[in-house]
Amino acid sequence: MSGFDCDVLIAGMGPVGAMLGVLLEQEGLSAIAIDKDTEVYPLPRAAHFDSEVMRIFQAAGVAEAVLPHTQQTDRYDFRNAAGELLMSFGMSPTSPSGWASGYMFHQPAAEVALRDRFAALGGQARLGCKLESFVQDAEGVTAKLVGPDGPQTVRARYLVGCDGGRSTVREQLGLTLDDLQFDEPWLVIDVKVGPKANLPKVNLQVCDPARPTTCVLMGPGRHRWEFMLLPGETAEQVVEDGFIEALMSKWDAGDIEVERRAVYRFHGLVAHQWRKGRVILAGDSAHQTPPFAGQGMCAGLRDAANLAWKLGAVLKAGADDRLLDTYQQERDPHVRGFIGLAIGMGRVVCTLDPEAAEARDAQMLAQMASGAPPLPPAGAPPLQGGLLMSGAP
Repeated sequence: MSGFDCDVLIAGMGPVGAMLGVLLEQEGLSAIAIDKDTEVYPLPRAAHFDSEVMRIFQAAGVAEAVLPHTQQTDRYDFRNAAGELLMSFGMSPTSPSGWASGYMFHQPAAEVALRDRFAALGGQARLGCKLESFVQDAEGVTAKLVGPDGPQTVRARYLVGCDGGRSTVREQLGLTLDDLQFDEPWLVIDVKVGPKANLPKVNLQVCDPARPTTCVLMGPGRHRWEFMLLPGETAEQVVEDGFIEALMSKWDAGDIEVERRAVYRFHGLVAHQWRKGRVILAGDSAHQTPPFAGQGMCAGLRDAANLAWKLGAVLKAGADDRLLDTYQQERDPHVRGFIGLAIGMGRVVCTLDPEAAEARDAQMLAQMASGAPPLPPAGAPPLQGGLLMSGAP
């Protein structure tokens, strides 16, 4: 590999970047992963992953390390302000993958497992290191970094931007986002659960026009609430102790300790272009989804699984690098399918007009009574495009 420091430079070492690094090393490629932070972010972020993603964890050799940091529930219920069931999604303990259909989990523990695996495979992590700029040519990418030891240069055959919603890689490539017209501010409250806590055993969306609310399990010993901000409320106001205490008092949660409070904007966005030459986007840098279907991190890990073997085929087996164009061709419609589902769920939840909410409730209750699904089927979108054989089972 004369003249190159690695096969692939990964900008961002969250779960997507760390997973990509592991899978690339397992392909026999050399990877350098950089991250501006020196440690795994210690608080919960993603809440859920599905059976296919557990298979990706298994393929990466970390399923047994991740499993103790998960717990399961059997349902995801949408209820109105009166507590009536509007729709429900089952979460089966078995699936065709051999794993449960869904897991609630503690993200920091999964990231630690992936980083440990990356290091064990010989991957190189440069923490506290920021991507400043890059240029590409016909053979590779030259990146300028700034780290604890000052400026440095890395020469790689490919650069993959796993650097999040405010992606430096995407910005420097000049790539734009397709706005899918969903943008709502929510307060997220994560709690540690004491032995006397009184909490729901299922995941809940409370479709109350007075305050749309989410309440879900997290990893063992943790729970999450999300409260939609109402018109006129500010991020500074809603994170104050008194405001949070008033919200939580309605839940009779008992023995809990607030671990994190933060305001997020729930977006539906997809990059128009995921690859430009030898630079590729993955995870939140390529797409962002509202959390209602629990598929944000899942989408990024699917990106890593799709991309890793293709980079291996190009760099180890001599495949034409046009193979890499199939990455977006396959992933983009799948991502958009899940984002569409999440936005559909979000629009059910985020109704603030009481009359519109009453009409929604009546329609969904009638659909429940008739057995008709109130939303398009909540299964995975079909695989299509790229190398996939159209029409094959």
